[in-house]
Amino acid sequence: MAEMTEWEKMLKGLPQNDRAPELEARRRVAKRLFRAYNKTTEEDIEVREEIKAQLFRKVGKNVFIEPDFICEMGNNISIGNDVFFNFGCIIFDMGEVTIGNNVMFGPRVGIYTTNHAFDPDERIRNVVVSKPVKIGDRVWIAADVKILQGVTIGKDSIIGAGSVVTHDIPEGVIAAGSPCRVIRKITPEDKWL
Repeated sequence: MAEMTEWEKMLKGLPQNDRAPELEARRRVAKRLFRAYNKTTEEDIEVREEIKAQLFRKVGKNVFIEPDFICEMGNNISIGNDVFFNFGCIIFDMGEVTIGNNVMFGPRVGIYTTNHAFDPDERIRNVVVSKPVKIGDRVWIAADVKILQGVTIGKDSIIGAGSVVTHDIPEGVIAAGSPCRVIRKITPEDKWL
């Protein structure tokens, strides 16, 4: 049986070498693409669509990304329809990132799917483990939120500004804090119109 590549280990959530040449090569491709995207303007619609199609595993319709967007691999990110990323969002996608439809990201949101080894000997040998992040439909992630590896955020929820999301958040709630915790359910009384 052939030995697994570092990419295959990464996708299975197994310890892998963060600095393996095959992963570094994928990072270079992603950097070239997101840097090209960040140099475009709103008038460069076709160019932006071409770059997004190359950068992401899957990208839906009406996905708008403000500069300066940064990602690590790109091709581990799947994005639904009608998604908005505000300025300065970062996705470290060594683990899979799945974003539903009608999701809004405030400025400077960070999604981090990888954690470095706790053991110092493993850490200096670049050992990391990646776990997926899933964000349901119609979620609003407010400004400066940090979402850590292995987290699922349920549909229709809101994550308050400045939160650090370390564990799953159920659907239909307002959650905030560091660490992020559920404050309350969203109710019909929350409608403004």
